[in-house]
Amino acid sequence: MPMALYTSNLISTPVITPAKSNTLFLRSPSLILRLRSPTPCSSTLSAKPISQSVFANPLRASPPRQYVYPNPIPEFAEAETQKFRAELLRKLLKDKDTFGDELDEVIDVCAEIFSEFLHKDYGGPGTLLVEPFTNMLVAIKDKKLPGAPFAARAALLWAQNYVDQDWEVWNSKLTM
Repeated sequence: MPMALYTSNLISTPVITPAKSNTLFLRSPSLILRLRSPTPCSSTLSAKPISQSVFANPLRASPPRQYVYPNPIPEFAEAETQKFRAELLRKLLKDKDTFGDELDEVIDVCAEIFSEFLHKDYGGPGTLLVEPFTNMLVAIKDKKLPGAPFAARAALLWAQNYVDQDWEVWNSKLTM
């Protein structure tokens, strides 16, 4: 590509000439210079002023809009915690040997943490966090109860599969 230097009283700019175009634009804040070259040997420089009002208010980035999630719904949290407790018990009963006599205590720890999360932080789809499930793992281990990884994983998988869906069903009933 040929490169030329075009000078006006406003700017001095190196220009890379496109291979297949006969028109080239040089831009400055107050003037657009258009280079027209009907043939490769000759060139014509024309200037067209731009209104200064275009640049009077420079463009500024606006802050991104933040989606505000709805507040937790206590009635939903209570109902979902009961469902969670029943489903987690059903799932963990399949491995009763892992938990032994401490299965109910493991379920209580998980349900308490899940309930607290639903009451304080869950505001619908997009707000299900991993944190309560890691808290379950840590709490079960701290209490020296068996099966912490298995119980926390089962709780997380259940929540991923059902909580957002249950929220949608719950809220659709409210709008009827």
